[in-house]
Amino acid sequence: MRDEVREYYGQTLQSSDDLQTNACCDQIPPDWLKPVLAQLHDEVITRYYGCGLVAPQQLEGMRILDLGCGSGRDVYVLSALVGEQGEVVGVDMTVEQLEVAERHKDYHRQQFGHASSNVSFRQGYIEQLDALGLPDDYFDIVVSNCVINLSPDKAQVLREVHRVLKPGGEMYFSDVYADRRIPEPLMQDPVLYGECLSGALYWNDFLNLAKTAGFGDPRLVEDRPITIENPAIAGKLAPARFYSATWRLFKLDQLEPACEDYGQAVIYRGTVARSPQVFHLDAHHQIERGKVFPVCGNTWHMLKATRFAEHFEFVGNFDTHYGIFEGCGTALPFNDGAQRDGAAAACC
Repeated sequence: MRDEVREYYGQTLQSSDDLQTNACCDQIPPDWLKPVLAQLHDEVITRYYGCGLVAPQQLEGMRILDLGCGSGRDVYVLSALVGEQGEVVGVDMTVEQLEVAERHKDYHRQQFGHASSNVSFRQGYIEQLDALGLPDDYFDIVVSNCVINLSPDKAQVLREVHRVLKPGGEMYFSDVYADRRIPEPLMQDPVLYGECLSGALYWNDFLNLAKTAGFGDPRLVEDRPITIENPAIAGKLAPARFYSATWRLFKLDQLEPACEDYGQAVIYRGTVARSPQVFHLDAHHQIERGKVFPVCGNTWHMLKATRFAEHFEFVGNFDTHYGIFEGCGTALPFNDGAQRDGAAAACC
């Protein structure tokens, strides 16, 4: 299947118009990101097959690794956001895609006004980052955009990500998920797999894999249901439902298996760039500036022991435990179109 995927993305697909479903459809970017996207080379944009937005907050000066970088769209966006003092490394197994990315390095260096390029690309497998010489505890952030579902060994991908991340670093990535396990015969269909559908993880299997790899308490940032606008493919996969979802995983030893209540709170200072009024940690934590915001112990650590610490005041400690934090549960995490925080989920 790995060879089939490499051929699908290297030779069969020449642009996003060649996809047979809308599983890998891009999100509408926020206004602040549009000027950066407008600076990208047309060929890089044309060969893009992502399903989300992998540009978390507070990126200036960060070292970032992009898994399955393809033609380099996200690498170059992040190149602009980390600035000349930051670094972005892209990894992909598809030679044809990397050739597109490589030939536009100097173009983007000039577009962003950098004296030297802050990006590099490596050809290889995202399950084998050690074979590419990527060291332990090196990257601040690892991103990926609709690629991990294509991996034959997703558990190994997560283990390697945990290895290369610095303590306090995070994996911030978008991918396709299913509401159930996909039958094995469908997983062997190269078109269904290449379209990012039959390789999609059942969401609860993903949560357990992430925790086993060392990422306690995965946080869902945003999601939307996927409608498969291809009747033949939709019929093969029915009745499974699919979602495009963005998660953030923090490399923190302190995280507990559940959200425990220690009577803590945080106060957002309003100092994260482009988030002067509200800091968006995940789908359930949108923290207004200046407001005392109660948090569980895990959320406390996600803010206190990461690059976000300087932007918050921290109230309380771990001296007294009050039980499980209200609202902690294990239901289907995704939004089937219902209102969440006053905004309806978009649908591809």
